[in-house]
Amino acid sequence: VPITLGVFLNSYYDVKFSVLGMAFATMGVLVTSLYQVWVGAKQHELQVNSMQLLYYQAPMSSAMLLFIIPFFEPVFGEGGIFGPWTLSAVIMVLLSGVIAFMVNLSIYWIIGNTSPVTYNMFGHFKFCITLLGGCLLFKDPLSVNQGLGILCTLLGILAYTHFKLSEQESSKSKLVQRP
Repeated sequence: VPITLGVFLNSYYDVKFSVLGMAFATMGVLVTSLYQVWVGAKQHELQVNSMQLLYYQAPMSSAMLLFIIPFFEPVFGEGGIFGPWTLSAVIMVLLSGVIAFMVNLSIYWIIGNTSPVTYNMFGHFKFCITLLGGCLLFKDPLSVNQGLGILCTLLGILAYTHFKLSEQESSKSKLVQRP
């Protein structure tokens, strides 16, 4: 509840709400949640680590994207996939691929070693750090409501972490007490 309230406070005063935006956000949350649960389930089902799962998943994702790209990107000519590319464009695409690989690897690693909920807590923490970093480093304005939202979100993350660690500690002590 504190995390949801905190994210709401951060977002409500920063962006404009619309029905279409809420529909896209809801679909995004559902798809992301399904993907995160699927990653955790497949890692445990197949008994693979994050790198192995990424090794098998990445080629399938690439193959699926090959069929979708022509509908959203030009294929030939200026700015097309098979058109002329500058060196800086090639470097940016390669850099983007490396970053995407590292993001996917970190997703698989965090979910494989913890849970999808813990990964979401990490995402909320990253969001708060991004807002605070923008304020401190780039002097972005931060409203009182956003500050309260960040504080509320961080307190919720701390509470989640505390309860999760307490749960792990109690399960460890139960294992030690068994004869």
